[in-house]
Amino acid sequence: MPSALAPASPAAGSTVAAALTPLLGVVFVAFLVIGMALPVLPLHVHHGLGLGPFMVGLVTGCQFAASMVARFWSGGMSDAQGPKRAVTVGLAAASVAGGLYLASLAFVGSPWISACILLAGRAVLGGAESFIITGATTWGLARAGTSNAGKVIAWTGTAMFAAFAAGAPLGTALYASGGFAAVAGATVLAPLATLLLIMPVQGAAPANRAAPSFLSVLDRIWLPGVAAALSSIGFGALITFSALLFSAHDWQPVWLAFTAYAVALIAARLLFGHLPDRHGGARVALACVLIEAAGLVLMGTASSVSVAATGAALTGFGYALVFPGFGVEAVRRAPPESRGTAMGAYTACLDLALGIAGPALGLVAGHAGLGAVFLTSAIPVACAAGIALLLMRSQTVTNQP
Repeated sequence: MPSALAPASPAAGSTVAAALTPLLGVVFVAFLVIGMALPVLPLHVHHGLGLGPFMVGLVTGCQFAASMVARFWSGGMSDAQGPKRAVTVGLAAASVAGGLYLASLAFVGSPWISACILLAGRAVLGGAESFIITGATTWGLARAGTSNAGKVIAWTGTAMFAAFAAGAPLGTALYASGGFAAVAGATVLAPLATLLLIMPVQGAAPANRAAPSFLSVLDRIWLPGVAAALSSIGFGALITFSALLFSAHDWQPVWLAFTAYAVALIAARLLFGHLPDRHGGARVALACVLIEAAGLVLMGTASSVSVAATGAALTGFGYALVFPGFGVEAVRRAPPESRGTAMGAYTACLDLALGIAGPALGLVAGHAGLGAVFLTSAIPVACAAGIALLLMRSQTVTNQP
């Protein structure tokens, strides 16, 4: 039986891009489904069901909580049963989530019942997302080889951001033409279609050795995981508060900051996604967290829309290689038979950071203003540079004769 760490045979003589293309398609569809719902869920819950802001936030946020909980389960399945099984389960679950969306529409006359069914659908979709992204990343490492871990993580993230960018307008258009039922129907069908397309792709063999305990894996990857969490606080600040910052200053359009961030991030990953593999994840992350922190400071002190947008672009450009850079370090430290568990735990650090950053930075905004949000978030991002130095030093010590 071939090792799960070696590239699968179809990719043996092909390029990394060819090996990853079907998996990037899966990730794109999964996050397109998620992105379609994000702009219309608040409208459906508030206007369609007549429920208040608390329920809007609960319905929107429960997906991310479920995703974090499912990270470790999905990683274990990728290791024990192969990453293709995890991706398949995730796609099937995403379609089930769409079915729950549709079922909730049968109870719009009883808003709380409808909302509870919708909550169940969001929770299932969060778990599905975790299985898909963890399985696809682990599968990509198997097909492309762990020497290309930086590319795998960077390109997978690029597919995710591209799907978010495309999903919002698509979901809005579907909602305008057919209401929430149209979004629910697309959520049912798109994962099923992708499931049919992915079935012929050869999977990677599961690990054929006894896997270390979860705590043992966590002990090996916690340092790059903490660095990823700290650097992700800037991402959380931008997606949560940039529109409010622009609105408070009457800068138009209010979505410009996120667009500038996303475009810079995608461009950086496409052009420079190979650097963590070539020069070392910690070394690249060190330079990029400083760029990210500088962008956040620029946003926090901006006096014009052009300066704020430039700060957002710098933030995106820096973060683009921070997460895959520290991800390379996590993969390098993970036991070979537990790479799925390691990637699940590493990605959960992002979920945790986003869960904490929102309310914490909200308190900062209430007491010190929106500009202070970005200045404050630059501090933990800059602290990630210290961890990058520690990781580089540990490599130097390890490599000494």
